[in-house]
Amino acid sequence: MKKLIPILLAMFMLSCSSVMMTGRRQLNLVSDAELNQLSFAAYKQLKDSVPMSTDRTNTAMVKRVGTNIAAAVEKYMRENGLEDQIENFQWEYNLFKINQVNAFAMPGGKIAVYDGILPKTMNETGMAVVVGHEIAHVVARHSAERYSQQVAAQYGGAILGAVIGGSSAVVQNGVGLLYGIGGQLMLLKYSRNQEYEADELGLYFMAMAGYNPNEAVYFWERMTKDNSKSVSDFMSTHPSDEKRIARLKQVAPKAMQYYKTGLTPTAGK
Repeated sequence: MKKLIPILLAMFMLSCSSVMMTGRRQLNLVSDAELNQLSFAAYKQLKDSVPMSTDRTNTAMVKRVGTNIAAAVEKYMRENGLEDQIENFQWEYNLFKINQVNAFAMPGGKIAVYDGILPKTMNETGMAVVVGHEIAHVVARHSAERYSQQVAAQYGGAILGAVIGGSSAVVQNGVGLLYGIGGQLMLLKYSRNQEYEADELGLYFMAMAGYNPNEAVYFWERMTKDNSKSVSDFMSTHPSDEKRIARLKQVAPKAMQYYKTGLTPTAGK
């Protein structure tokens, strides 16, 4: 067993990657192709079971915001030699007719926004805060990271077979449970560090797409004024309001540089 430990540690190290722009190291035990395939199936299940918004104006806005921010991200990645990280993405942005303050992202570029959040976004820039944050989760591969952490804790060394062999029953069953494939859709909750990271990246992304990142502070201030059940459910998986707003204020000046000048930051900076 003692001889095996260094081998296992080495394998886990090989399964680590870095988040673009922040440089944070993360564990990733599942391939993008495999996770995306399962994610796409779960997203289709969502579309088949939840009604789409019939509001053409707001639906078009969500799609426009998503397209603009994704284009800015893709431009950044091409300019920094990172385009291989999004080669399996299939971007899609939909507004669902659910009166809940909610939005979420799934691997491979699938974004869902509930129309109950519209009174909080108020305008296109406010929607860019929400969509930018969700796109950041996708690009930073937070779902894969959370999945990897949970599976590694649950299966221990057994997951190494998935790392070595690619597709496996462990991976498929694990993702199936997390995303409710074949059953009720469930969402994978992110850690606070991942939420902070998505906030930061989301500001950079929306700024590069031409949206004022200062709107993020105003959006979250509007969120804090409503203590209704739907809002509290959405915010329960996120950092506290005060800490989140404080962090956004710290990051906003750097994000504004990209908004004012149209510059794209260098990878890792």
